Amino acid sequence: MSLPVVVAVAPDSAAESAGLSPGDEIVAIDGEVPTDVIRWQLLVDEADPILTVQRGGLELDAKVVKAAGEPLGAEVDSSVFDSVRTCDNHCEFCFIYQLPKGMRRSLYLKDDDYRLSFLYGNFTTLTRFTEADLERVVTERLSPLYVSIHATDPVVRARMLRNPRGGYSLRWLRALLDFKIEVHGQIVVCPGVNDGEVLDDTLLGVLDRFPELSSLAVVPLGVSSHNREPSLRPHTKDEAAIVVQTVENWQVRFLDALGRRLVYAADEYYLLAGNPFPEADSYEDFPMYEDGIGMARAFEAEFTGKLLSGIGPRAGFFQWVDGAPAEGYRAPRMSGGSNRAGEIVRVGSPEDVEAVPVGISVRDDAPVAILTGAYGAKVLSPLVSSLGREGVRVVEVENLFFGGNVKVSGLMVGEDLRRALSSEPEGHRYLLPDVCLNNGKFLDGLCLDDLPREVEVVPTDGVALRAALKQGVRYADVEQEAST
Repeated sequence: MSLPVVVAVAPDSAAESAGLSPGDEIVAIDGEVPTDVIRWQLLVDEADPILTVQRGGLELDAKVVKAAGEPLGAEVDSSVFDSVRTCDNHCEFCFIYQLPKGMRRSLYLKDDDYRLSFLYGNFTTLTRFTEADLERVVTERLSPLYVSIHATDPVVRARMLRNPRGGYSLRWLRALLDFKIEVHGQIVVCPGVNDGEVLDDTLLGVLDRFPELSSLAVVPLGVSSHNREPSLRPHTKDEAAIVVQTVENWQVRFLDALGRRLVYAADEYYLLAGNPFPEADSYEDFPMYEDGIGMARAFEAEFTGKLLSGIGPRAGFFQWVDGAPAEGYRAPRMSGGSNRAGEIVRVGSPEDVEAVPVGISVRDDAPVAILTGAYGAKVLSPLVSSLGREGVRVVEVENLFFGGNVKVSGLMVGEDLRRALSSEPEGHRYLLPDVCLNNGKFLDGLCLDDLPREVEVVPTDGVALRAALKQGVRYADVEQEAST
């Protein structure tokens, strides 16, 4: 177990008054050794906590004078202080196995840790879940959690996870629901494995055994060019259309039985099938937005002014692939400003930006190019065209780094952006969605300074993009104004 290290102290905070400094190692809080940032937050949320600190080889106690609920004002360096519970499944469709070599080490770490499900929205299979974990989740109300279902038939699920425990680990899902824990589920559909009759059987199993699920996302298998499983392949257009029809049929059944749709097909399926997206109200408050469910409709509503604030992404990097690494794909989710970095509170969010009319006048200065992935381009292009405005265009960035059917904007990397921008004219404005950055870096380790053109990073929602396209105004200026 490693001790959490203070990396930043907010000015005029309770932590500063108590004498905490960057580099301090936190040994205990009120005598308790926190194992993760969740427990850390609960402990420092109390009134007048005493922090045992290791500094320069010496231990000292720092009494923090603050009210219960008042922020401590200290940021620590990790989310899990003991060790991430790694995944011992060997799913053939796991995206970690499909990553290229040479990326930073943390991206190859598979997790199956319920704590990271709560903090980041990572999906857990529950194959390493225990009675002690259930007790903690229930006692501390660690909700919502995100569970990979894939199939309710125990034989099929065990085969997909390549783990015999996969056949019976959904008993923990039943227990979580019994204790009123909010759970969102996911089915990664692999052609020829859990589609067709198996998908129908799985959705019937959900209705029969897990009707309390808050939502269920049906997402397509992600296949990179680095895949080493010959049996894996992307969906065909016809297969995508069948999945869409299956999900929509089951939405009707869930509506009749439960009064809500519960299951949703990923936007990618509609793009693959060439089907129109469902109307915005059919997504029922977009519960699986970050899993690529309803993003297109939400973005359209934000961009056209039907929604006056951005929906998300609520947790940064949405991912439709299973086996997301513990850190690197996703930004923090935990409510109340808490995350793997301790106590960071974002200011100047898209919700703070005043919505402006869509009728944008022609600019007199630089043309604008919006950088996005192939799927993002399909959504954005008609919206941009509807503006009737010259000098605004969409630049589709081909993902050669991952290859395969990886076309989402959240997986754009610096190398592909650098290649695309190298042939773009100087003097133009280039807008980049923040969903492809984490701590200022792309997944391939490059940063903004490595790009051949200056880019403006814009929150990934229609409200923020609309603000960035205001005549003569950069989003950074709007954000700064909103935060002051």
